[in-house]
Amino acid sequence: MRNKGAILTLAIALTLVCLYQLSFTWVAVGIRKDAGEFAKGNQEKEEKYLDSILNEDVYNILINEFTFREVQEREINFGLDLKGGMNVILEISTVDVIRSLANYSTDSTFNSAIALAKKKQKETSNKDFIALFGESFNEIDPDARLAAIFTTQELRDRINYDTPNEEVLKVIRDEAEGAIDNAFNIIRTRIDQFGVTQPQIQQLETKDRILVDLPGVKNRERVRKLLQGTANLEFWETYENAELIRNLYTADEVVREYLETQKELKKEEAEESVSAIEAVPKEDATEKEPVSELLSEDLAEEEDDGEQTLLEQIQSDTVTSDSLTPAGIENAYPLLSILNPMQDPQNRQPYPGAVLGTAHFKDTTKINFYLKIAKEKNIFPREARFYWSALPIMDENNRPTDRFRLYAIKVKSRDGQPPLDGDVIVSARIDYDPATGEPMVLMGMDSEGTTKWAHITKENIGKVICVVMDQRVYSGPVVNQEITGGNSQITGSFTVAEAQDLANLLKSGKLPAPATIIQENVVGPSLGHKAINDGFKSFIIAFIIVLFYMIFYYSRRAGLVADIALVANMFFIAGVLASLTASLTLPGIAGIVLTIGMSVDANVLIYERIREELEAGKGVRMAISDGYKNAYSAIIDANLTTLITAIILFLFGTGPIKGFATTLWIGICTSLFSAIFVTRLIFESFLKRNKEITFSTVLTRNAFKKVNINFIDKRKIAYIISIAVVVVGIGSLIVRGLDPGVDFTGGRNYIIKFKEPVPTYDITDALTEKFGQTPKVIIFGEEEQVRITTRYKIDEEGSEVDDEIQRLIFEAVQPLINEDIDYNTFYDQYWQSNQKVGPTIADDIKRQAGFAIFLALVFMFLYILLRFRNWQYGLGAVAALIHDVLIVLGVFSLLYGLMPFSLEIDQSFVAAILTVVGYSINDTVVIFDRIREYIHLYPKRDRKEIMNMALNSTLSRTFSTSFSTFIVLLAIFVFGGEVIRGFVFALLIGVVVGTYSSLFVATPVVFDSTKKSEEKVNKGLKRK
Repeated sequence: MRNKGAILTLAIALTLVCLYQLSFTWVAVGIRKDAGEFAKGNQEKEEKYLDSILNEDVYNILINEFTFREVQEREINFGLDLKGGMNVILEISTVDVIRSLANYSTDSTFNSAIALAKKKQKETSNKDFIALFGESFNEIDPDARLAAIFTTQELRDRINYDTPNEEVLKVIRDEAEGAIDNAFNIIRTRIDQFGVTQPQIQQLETKDRILVDLPGVKNRERVRKLLQGTANLEFWETYENAELIRNLYTADEVVREYLETQKELKKEEAEESVSAIEAVPKEDATEKEPVSELLSEDLAEEEDDGEQTLLEQIQSDTVTSDSLTPAGIENAYPLLSILNPMQDPQNRQPYPGAVLGTAHFKDTTKINFYLKIAKEKNIFPREARFYWSALPIMDENNRPTDRFRLYAIKVKSRDGQPPLDGDVIVSARIDYDPATGEPMVLMGMDSEGTTKWAHITKENIGKVICVVMDQRVYSGPVVNQEITGGNSQITGSFTVAEAQDLANLLKSGKLPAPATIIQENVVGPSLGHKAINDGFKSFIIAFIIVLFYMIFYYSRRAGLVADIALVANMFFIAGVLASLTASLTLPGIAGIVLTIGMSVDANVLIYERIREELEAGKGVRMAISDGYKNAYSAIIDANLTTLITAIILFLFGTGPIKGFATTLWIGICTSLFSAIFVTRLIFESFLKRNKEITFSTVLTRNAFKKVNINFIDKRKIAYIISIAVVVVGIGSLIVRGLDPGVDFTGGRNYIIKFKEPVPTYDITDALTEKFGQTPKVIIFGEEEQVRITTRYKIDEEGSEVDDEIQRLIFEAVQPLINEDIDYNTFYDQYWQSNQKVGPTIADDIKRQAGFAIFLALVFMFLYILLRFRNWQYGLGAVAALIHDVLIVLGVFSLLYGLMPFSLEIDQSFVAAILTVVGYSINDTVVIFDRIREYIHLYPKRDRKEIMNMALNSTLSRTFSTSFSTFIVLLAIFVFGGEVIRGFVFALLIGVVVGTYSSLFVATPVVFDSTKKSEEKVNKGLKRK
């Protein structure tokens, strides 16, 4: 063995580096164990203990000391699916950046171009928004000039009236990219101040998207607000409640008239539809909707939630509460039945302040709509705006309720801007009110802000000034005197966390444009803990099975060497993951476990070669040397093709796919080193000490030796079987289609675990009533656990929508739970995880998935073409891969809805397809490599004989690799948990089909295409 010293040195160095990197994980685990023993089950006490030593030195390696914070930063990072937490993809609004650069121009061409570009973007265009905006602008008015719109104060140095549209678009692009980079830095600052251990913040390939991974986070609403809040702080003057309360009653009348008019119009439309139905001949009438259903759809009235507390305040002498039903109250007083005016119920005198009324959170959207109708009818002053409070009203026990305050803002400037905004803030910190002890935010202003603030407070003594951020009122204090020092405070019944978040937002700065969560995955700690147990259980079982198989098949000593290589491989993978600070996820564990099965392949290839050399009469030393030498070509080819798959997955995947790809490519590299070099060093040591080495047992010595299957002659039967299976699959794809997950359709998934089984149809009925549309509810793993999938309000953005849907789910399932629980208890004890994928990113995921699969096939073909210098080999390989992909798709189409686990098509399924491609090509390349070798050894033999010889001689290797991989995957499938069961099922089908196609599709296609090519050449020679 050449360079033995260099390889030994490298192995020792790699081992020491991995030991160093993994030592931090060992220390962190030990400290947490000590904290648990100290706290004795008290979670709060344990967290305080860990916080107290956060900055203390806990690890000394002589040359350096590390604090507990530094130790945590260097330990193996568990992903949110193992630890619990949040993973979100944020999209910075390029539309808002363009509008701000144009100084919110009202130009009709500009705004029409924005609208048209947004429409094109929804139609899954591959171009970025700025390019679409430029195209749309030229389409609407080819003679219009962008320079006329973007010649603003901020851009006057770069744009003048003569600047062509192309140059203006370049400037817009530069400014937008700068704004997005700034947004990335602001979000990173916010996350750093949030205090999450090992957060990951990454700017994605699509530049306006940011990936944020926050393991261990529990308060998801807090994170949503922190990430999506633009921190656009504004100070507004207000209307007094007494000034607008009469307008409120007038607005109620106007809204009632509007709704009655709409009902009449709907009724007329319904009657016209009924007339049209009656006019249809009887033979066609059965195809139309029943009249009763049509009328019930058009005339159905919304039911109120039964709240009648506002009736005492409604000014009516002719109607009493006894004579009105809840629906009747809402019909008579549509606005005031859901908005409780701020007035004394006894004398109906308005309360002082800027609050017009209070309402339940679920009614705020409807109230906004009603107020908009009233404003269009000029019921309220043109300068009036209405903002809701950011925080809910607290009850007498200082607990948050479901009601929020409505404030009346006064806009005095012509451009609609506030008299003072957050740009003047230079400092912000949390403090506590000395009188009440409640947390508040202290802020300092620059000189310009100090002057303006003094003027505003002087003009509004005795009145309310609203502190608004992102169109939500955080505080509405009454001004007692002029404030001249530039230092002010924001109070508003904050919790410590809310006050800290507000201070962080103000310190980090405001986002240049709104950030919207377009994809979200939240995993609760209990589900994460179960995932760890399931993942590691499958890992240990699979690992033990493979270790025993290698000893059983290749003898105690040779099998033990392969096992040492496998253990070393696992050790190196863990060390590399720790050094790269990569997150270990559940798909990542699947990637490691799959690596176990696939890394066996290198040892199998070497051992099979050594066995062949021994059978040829060579001594053990020579057989080992030649066995390694002759196996290198097949090992490199097989692993490089799988590595191509892993790289494509890594480049085009996000979230679980990237986690799977990371461990897969690391595992391929480390397994090559372990299988080729570590095992060789051990064998050299055995030979040096004259140890007896055998590569088979009594039971396996003659395995597959006498097998002589004529694969090529049986190819037509195989073709018929393959075509029949593929046709059935394609037929199912046409008739049934596939079951697309939210990754591809957009939507939300929620996993809820009850304490006892609840019928899915009861949950479906309850949610249908709340959503107005039917969600998909299935058993997910255990009988008492369900997954709810819905597209309800998926096109609407904002954390308020997410909160609303979660509350609606709680209200729907609460009657199905046999105990009285509140909202917070439900989400602490029953909620397991949720996932959100917006429609825009769903389209992108579909495009990327298709492109990734196409790219994998192209790269495989090119690699085979370059490696074997024959296009027929590339054709055979690609034919086998397409065959495998179509069969897996067909199986998923045939069986979805019939299996007791989910067979949805999502990102993980795409990862499975690409892994099947990598595995199948791995098997095929080994056979092709043997065919190429035999052609050089026996150039005069018939190709059919050579191909059959190659297929039969590699059968032992094919069986060992396929069996070990299948057993590994079966262990994951049984013990790995529901989250990845569909993913692993695809791999199980893929391993079986991939092994079959390598034997009965790939090589036969090469034979047939080569035969036809030779026949054409021979015909050409005869003609000459």
